[in-house]
Amino acid sequence: MLKILGRVTSINVRKVLWTADELGLSYEREDWGLPLRDPHEPEFLALNPNAQVPVIIDDGFTLWESNPIVRYLAEQRPEPALIPKDGRTRALMEQWLGWQSTELSTVWLYAFLALGRPTPGYDDQERIAASIGRWTMKMQILETHLAARGPYLMGEQFTLADVAIGLSIHRWFCTRFDHPDLPAIATYYALLKTRPASLPYLGMATP
Repeated sequence: MLKILGRVTSINVRKVLWTADELGLSYEREDWGLPLRDPHEPEFLALNPNAQVPVIIDDGFTLWESNPIVRYLAEQRPEPALIPKDGRTRALMEQWLGWQSTELSTVWLYAFLALGRPTPGYDDQERIAASIGRWTMKMQILETHLAARGPYLMGEQFTLADVAIGLSIHRWFCTRFDHPDLPAIATYYALLKTRPASLPYLGMATP
């Protein structure tokens, strides 16, 4: 039995869970991550010395970092195909997976901790505004791409990149500030929410 370690409130854990659900995999989930269970406990550090979720254990095989995990799961069950078979299309999928983790998720942090998941110490209005501004610029990049390419990031095929970006859009809409009109993103988000496997994650009231 596949075991997924991590709290559902983690966007990276939800990335793994949504992928597993799209693939129809059976799994058990175990809560780890503060405030539920401290990943610095020796039991968890033996699995991931970085003390970060998610981690999977699959028949004795342990893997951490969400992007390698979702690739691994998709490769274990090639149908439905969440990884493009064409090399160039796969490279573009990887581009958007990387963009989500290195470009998009790095700009929202201050605004998210101030407005989406209010955290003490994140109350500097100038820094909130700057974070929202950088976040909006990245979302406009996504808007331009979807307007030209849609309905999914790779066109007609739903891929792992749509899982990562879809969860990021959920976080965007659930973080409380005045959002600019981005019609292609709104249409794409509505499409993602028609997928049954997305419902537990895009339907969450909190980001």
